[in-house]
Amino acid sequence: MAGAWRIGENRYSTFTDPRNGRSYYYITITGTDTVHNVASVTVMAENLNIGDMVLGENDQNDDTKIERYCYNNDTTKCDEFGGLYQWAEMMQLPSRCNTESCAELIQENHQGICPDGWRLFNFNDYVIVINAEGNDDGVKGMRSTYGFSGTNYSGFSLVGAGLRDPEGGVFKSLKKVAFWFYPQEHSYDVTVYATGGYVSGSNERAPQPDDGDLKTYGFSVRCVKVE
Repeated sequence: MAGAWRIGENRYSTFTDPRNGRSYYYITITGTDTVHNVASVTVMAENLNIGDMVLGENDQNDDTKIERYCYNNDTTKCDEFGGLYQWAEMMQLPSRCNTESCAELIQENHQGICPDGWRLFNFNDYVIVINAEGNDDGVKGMRSTYGFSGTNYSGFSLVGAGLRDPEGGVFKSLKKVAFWFYPQEHSYDVTVYATGGYVSGSNERAPQPDDGDLKTYGFSVRCVKVE
């Protein structure tokens, strides 16, 4: 597997989330950021998987605990691809923040549902990852070799975890597309939209800074180590 050889087998480390005992691989990726400076980011190479499962037909509206969707309401899919989270849930903000602006609650290095010492993945992190040293494949170099037609030259190991659609609470695009939110509301309509990114396994379109979607979708979450 050329991608793994390029990455180097000892570049990955493991972290155990004390909240549920789940272990994650993580990796430090050096590339260039949004202003073309050399920068590094230490990021989980797996999607976050924590919380009590709620059915896709329901919103994640119990503000007393972390809730997750599992693809097709199947917990083994969470084990394989990580959980899927609405924006307010990812942000660990009141569920009302999916339908009203909570800009005043967004913090720098916003932790959200990430473990202590970690923060939510943002657009600048994505830029560093896609511009990783040795990644000449763009988004293909972000995508995993595991059923997602990638080379993984970046080491990011992006998987096609699909999404939970608020229209009918159905699940779509498993092994076809990866979606994620950023910790930022979208200027198109700050009450119900958040910024985010997506990568398809069938084309090489790179995420753009103005991408976004309804906060009530269920998307994957990645966490970045606070340096």
